[in-house]
Amino acid sequence: MLHRVSGVSRSQRVADAVAVLAWAFALISSLGCLALARSAEATIKVEQRVIPVFFLLVLARLAAALVANRARRRPVSVLTIAIVSWAIGSTILNASGAAVVTHFPSPGDGFFLAAYVGLAGFLSMDGRNRYADVRGSWLEAIVLCGGTASLTGALMLQWLPKNDHDAGLAQLTALLYPVLDVVLLLVVITQITLGRRTDKVGALQLIFGFLSLTIADSAFMSNVSGSGVYHASAAFGLAWGVGFLLLGDAACRTPKEAPRTVETRTGPTPMLLASAAAILILVLKPSQDISGALIGAAVVTLAAAAARLFLALREANGAAEALALARTDDLTLLPNRRAVLRRVDSGITSGGPLALMLLDLDGFKEINDTLGHRAGDAVLQIAANRMRDCLPMNSLVARLGGDEFAVVAPADGEIELLEMARGVLEVISQPLTVDDIALSVSASIGITVREPQDQSSADLLRRADVAMYQAKQSKAGALLYDVQRDHFSRRKLQLAEDLRRGIAEGQLVLWYQPQIDAATQELDGVEALIRWQHPEHGLMSPIEFLPAARRAGLMLQVSEAVVAMAIADMKKWMKAGLDIRVAINCAPPELLNGMFLPRLFEACAQAKILPDRLVIEVTEESFLSEPDRARSILSEIREHNIQIAIDDYGTGFSSLSYLRDVPLNEL
Repeated sequence: MLHRVSGVSRSQRVADAVAVLAWAFALISSLGCLALARSAEATIKVEQRVIPVFFLLVLARLAAALVANRARRRPVSVLTIAIVSWAIGSTILNASGAAVVTHFPSPGDGFFLAAYVGLAGFLSMDGRNRYADVRGSWLEAIVLCGGTASLTGALMLQWLPKNDHDAGLAQLTALLYPVLDVVLLLVVITQITLGRRTDKVGALQLIFGFLSLTIADSAFMSNVSGSGVYHASAAFGLAWGVGFLLLGDAACRTPKEAPRTVETRTGPTPMLLASAAAILILVLKPSQDISGALIGAAVVTLAAAAARLFLALREANGAAEALALARTDDLTLLPNRRAVLRRVDSGITSGGPLALMLLDLDGFKEINDTLGHRAGDAVLQIAANRMRDCLPMNSLVARLGGDEFAVVAPADGEIELLEMARGVLEVISQPLTVDDIALSVSASIGITVREPQDQSSADLLRRADVAMYQAKQSKAGALLYDVQRDHFSRRKLQLAEDLRRGIAEGQLVLWYQPQIDAATQELDGVEALIRWQHPEHGLMSPIEFLPAARRAGLMLQVSEAVVAMAIADMKKWMKAGLDIRVAINCAPPELLNGMFLPRLFEACAQAKILPDRLVIEVTEESFLSEPDRARSILSEIREHNIQIAIDDYGTGFSSLSYLRDVPLNEL
């Protein structure tokens, strides 16, 4: 169990303490080496005693990090294995007690070279790449290291001694170390360029770590004698130790969470180059005695490349299958919404004829609720098969979800599309039997065609959905999209925003319709009729903008503006000696919401007009939906001496009993 102190786990505190101890030991060791640089005996002691302690501290740092940061366990474990391999090689090298009498290469160099495979695997796993798996990372590391070794050997064979097997192999092996360091350094730089490393500090530690290894290995290579004898150097050991300590620090860091972006995969070029180098070695078959090592490295490289190719093909097959499943509806085996969006977007880009139909089964919920979902699924499958059979081959039939289907057709003729839709409705409406019950299913289809201003599939989907909704409401079966009937078109959405601004800027005006007394033929009153003086579209009638106001929730503001203008005009007329009634229309929602009337009463009181000169006209539906509440509100209006008139009486479910129950003044 991890005990947390002040938000930091105890294991993390231990890891930080080990890191500080390791760097302090590195500093002290470096200063000691500088002081004893000319003493061969001291150099050997540093090589055999100080460096092992140094590597133990690095491993302790990694072990503490493994406990403290489980999210980084996999790459840190791989780096730990690589450093352990290096430490084993160093132990074998120093087993004789005197490195100066150990011939190069020794058996320990096999562990040194194996450590590079671990380093390559660490970089592959540590780089932020959600596509790669562990096996692929290891195979790529083997191909990269083996190809580099093969390429280096192919280039350097001509400069190696042809008659001295030991000296040639020693120089070739020594050359591999700095070359592999540089390759791994380039891998880090490539990962930074591709955005696979978001932690800048950790990336810099990796760069300087591999630079330190490169410097140490380059100096070591230059000091290998022609006879292949090691030259011990405490500086080499410290440089290697500092390099591994930097790598360990980078591995133990917890990078900050980066913004989620599209991951970038590394291309196949490095793998191809490494495989090509291995093939080159096998084709040329160098004649030197040391060519066996190169051929072995080439064989291992090609085997790893073949295994990685096998994994890649399997991943590609899985991705293709997943892609097909992602674009297929499980129930009907028709393409799904993703496939429709892709086809429509492609059709918009190509610019050819394009139409989209949306089909919705009528009464499908009743089938599900009555017969169960199994029967509903059977109906969907039958409908899908019938649609697929009756439509042309170049049309895409898809299921969007539920009981909604889509058809994408390369056509734009209205007659052709309506005939196609009628054919679909005809085959769907044919009787079918489910669970021994004969059913007849109808449907509604909305149709739209590509327009020049369309930018994406969302534009066509919206219009087709509006047309389908209109077809379902009107029971028309199939309808083409009509912008005049689209209450949610861009123009009408913009109209609502213009109205919001127009109310604030006083663009609404009132026209007054005279009311004549039939007996005296004299003016008895006026009815206030609202108009909108739009700055661009001119004078607009209520039928043009009130539906938009109702959808946008602006009817209360419109009613308040009407009241304010009507009362202001009444005050002017009263001052001019005109005593006439003014009738104001009030929609049922505003009448019943409880907000309009208090503001009306307040406006009348502030203007000091006679309430009985104001008439509120309400429609019959005002008291049909909520009769009790309507009666209460109308009574409240009469209590304030405001008159009430029923407008359009007789057009609804009229009843004389309503006239008896509500306090009316006129019809």
